Amino acid sequence: MALVVLTAGGTGGHVFPAEALAAELLARGHDLTLVTDSRGATYGGVLGSLKTVRVRAGQVAGRGRIGQVLGLVDIARGALQARGILAAMKPAVVVGFGGYASLPAMAAASLLGIPTVIHEQNAVLGRANRLLASRVSTIATSFDAVRHLPPTVERVHTGMPVRPAIVPVREAPYPAVDGTAPLRLLVLGGSQGARILSDVVPAALAALPAEIRGRLHVAQQCRPEDLDRVRAAYAGAGLAEATLESFFGDVPQRLAACHLLIARAGASTVAEMTTAGRPAILVPYPFATDDHQTANARAVDAAGGGWLMPQDRFTAEALTARLADLFAMPASLQAAAGAARAFGVPDAAARLADLVEAKLAATTTTATTAVARETAQ
Repeated sequence: MALVVLTAGGTGGHVFPAEALAAELLARGHDLTLVTDSRGATYGGVLGSLKTVRVRAGQVAGRGRIGQVLGLVDIARGALQARGILAAMKPAVVVGFGGYASLPAMAAASLLGIPTVIHEQNAVLGRANRLLASRVSTIATSFDAVRHLPPTVERVHTGMPVRPAIVPVREAPYPAVDGTAPLRLLVLGGSQGARILSDVVPAALAALPAEIRGRLHVAQQCRPEDLDRVRAAYAGAGLAEATLESFFGDVPQRLAACHLLIARAGASTVAEMTTAGRPAILVPYPFATDDHQTANARAVDAAGGGWLMPQDRFTAEALTARLADLFAMPASLQAAAGAARAFGVPDAAARLADLVEAKLAATTTTATTAVARETAQ
């Protein structure tokens, strides 16, 4: 069986699709190795079970000039390490997921002429992937349209893999919204919560008409240090129920039950809400690299699956008005849920694995042809 090398590191947005692809390829019987930096020692799950080789890698974005130079030196050293490692391994395909930890192995694979695939999670090609884009064989994208893609490189829209528990939510019907049923609002702010949501959402909900507040069940993720003040803000708001936690371990179930999500616009969040088919008000993190969260949210908004609210316009007054309109027009929520579902790609991991297998087949065919020619001579 031909070897597939995965290379990933950095944030969960890079690591999770690598995890999903690894699980899919292992289920199909493929041989895998992970190449990453020192952070690979902390991986659990499927990635943590793979044979792992660590190389040097450095961070460049968000550092001063000296830090950038040192980061590039580390990447160059890592590329030399990776070149020797890959030359010995002889993988058939190398797949990268962005982040500076993926640069050494991807650069080495390109220099060695090994077929390469990179997966881009956002609607803007990431900095690390941008450095590699013109040299790889194929770019797999989560969004149908992605900024900064080189026009000469093959591009395949695979979607963004989601946690397996999210996919069944897609088959759960969107909850009915009528004059007496509870209204369920889910507020997520990433792994650590988003302070702007803790600041704005309670005040906005408290200002809604009493008829809506009496039916409203909100589940909100907050930073641990914000929990007490947010609980105090909700205490006199007259809501039917307010559940606050620093972490929800049952997000799939909460997504299935909710009528509306309020969240940041990271790639994983967008993939999960669209796979589930639940509409969202998306508040992009304005300091994300190249403002990629705004591009993500804009794509969902344009598809009709949600509403983009830039952070500088995300005020309690604006949110109250938006929520009052949406809850007064259940048909608009239902339509947005359908549009979100149509936007989602529930089989993204399988599509990505299919792409890798196509590269494997092409590599095998090329090698067989070369052997036949050599034999004929």
